[in-house]
Amino acid sequence: MTTLLSPLLADLSLDKDEYIALLHKLIGESVHVQNNPRQGLIPDEGRIVPHLLSILDPHTTDNGGPLIIEQLIYKDNRPNVKITYPGTDPDAGCTGLIGSHMDVVPANPETWDRDPFTLSVEGDRLYGRGTTDCLGHVGMITLLFKALAERKPALKRSVVALFIVGEEGGEVGAGVDMVVNAGKIDELKNGTCYWIDSADSQPCTGTAGALQWHLKATGRLFHSGLPHRGINSFELASEAMSIVQKRFYEDFPAHSEESRYGFATPSTMKPTQVECAKGALNQLPPWTTISGDIRLTPFYDPVVVMETVNKYIDEINENIETLPTRGPCSKYVLEGDDVDIKRGKVEMEWTDDVDSVRQMEGIACDLDSAGLKSIVDATAEVKGKATPYAITGSLPLVRQMQNAGFDIQITGYGLSSTYHADNEYASLSDMQDAFQILLRIISINDQY
Repeated sequence: MTTLLSPLLADLSLDKDEYIALLHKLIGESVHVQNNPRQGLIPDEGRIVPHLLSILDPHTTDNGGPLIIEQLIYKDNRPNVKITYPGTDPDAGCTGLIGSHMDVVPANPETWDRDPFTLSVEGDRLYGRGTTDCLGHVGMITLLFKALAERKPALKRSVVALFIVGEEGGEVGAGVDMVVNAGKIDELKNGTCYWIDSADSQPCTGTAGALQWHLKATGRLFHSGLPHRGINSFELASEAMSIVQKRFYEDFPAHSEESRYGFATPSTMKPTQVECAKGALNQLPPWTTISGDIRLTPFYDPVVVMETVNKYIDEINENIETLPTRGPCSKYVLEGDDVDIKRGKVEMEWTDDVDSVRQMEGIACDLDSAGLKSIVDATAEVKGKATPYAITGSLPLVRQMQNAGFDIQITGYGLSSTYHADNEYASLSDMQDAFQILLRIISINDQY
């Protein structure tokens, strides 16, 4: 039977016992690498690195091996880790395995059925925070480089991995943004960068941008028994939200390219939370804030969207007396010399500034890339079929890297059904298959 796997890499596989032993150590650190600054959780990814180095250090150039390992630190002793297995031909290009990150989203032990910060092996399932996103990938790729270092195949192309910090939430100034700005992976512009942080063992051809927003309506506090003397901010927020959503879908409808890429949904704008001034039930609330997000497919510019939505708000305020009301006593403009607030208003606040929004901009991968063909063919051989898809989830910096000249292709081998979820788990067999897929990608790319 013919195979895409190079004879140079034949018979290599992910050792179950070695992988589980490493993952025990990595998941054991996951409590220390939770990332949510609003909860006071700042990840200490430096705790992950010694476990990786204990496996790779014996194979570095300093110890007579082929691997070159660099720790790239830009903030608070939190190292990004770059691993290079050098090729024999400096002009042949590189295969990059990047994007797997060493921080995790928070986990609440009270809502899990098992300790989220201890690896639990239950048959083929590997439970623990980070098994799917993304410490499971970090461990698997580490052992891939160990296998390369032990085998020492004469590959034309270099193979480069980059494990990053501060991925959850799109943190800037610490991780991949700094690595790229410093030119530390410029060699990957000659080749394909596989961003390994999606799911379900299939190529991902596109992601969405993410914009978080807060629509605040300000009215006039008054007794609910005299509603004609007040401005109900809850009603005003609801009407404004209805208008903004309607106009958003008119101006940013489903794009013709979305079906070609396989996006399951078009761009969306929807509320997800609401808050109002605390008071008695017999009071009209003086302010109400509706918050939510926009998921924007990569065929629209997020900064244009922000500017357009801000214009919706300006026009609502200019014509607030024309907004639909709720019943005969509902109004957004008041008259009378004794009225302190005569006109309601709405405001739009964006959680992130323009630079941060650009960091999280969606990507449409190059469908004609030889690197995409490599991953499709490798996936089909190992998994039996390849079904590329696109999703309105978001990844940091991938669009900016593409704009800077990197061929970014996306994949991942955890499970989307357990991403960021209680009782997160990955499949051991999926990670073993991932090891084989990556070997085949390396093999195919080495022939170009």
